[in-house]
Amino acid sequence: MNMKELRELKDADLKEKMDELAAEGMKLRFQKATMQLNETSRVTSNRRQIARIQTILTERR
Repeated sequence: MNMKELRELKDADLKEKMDELAAEGMKLRFQKATMQLNETSRVTSNRRQIARIQTILTERR
């Protein structure tokens, strides 16, 4: 999702999305540690997506 799509979501939806991404990030880190992850760039993109959501939530406060 890009910033425009994220900004259209409500706070509750953003928090839910962030929780999903955090869980996915944990799985990705475990896969990377056990060398089962082929696309290591997914870890970085996941972290950036979480940061985008946190930025939007902070702007709304």
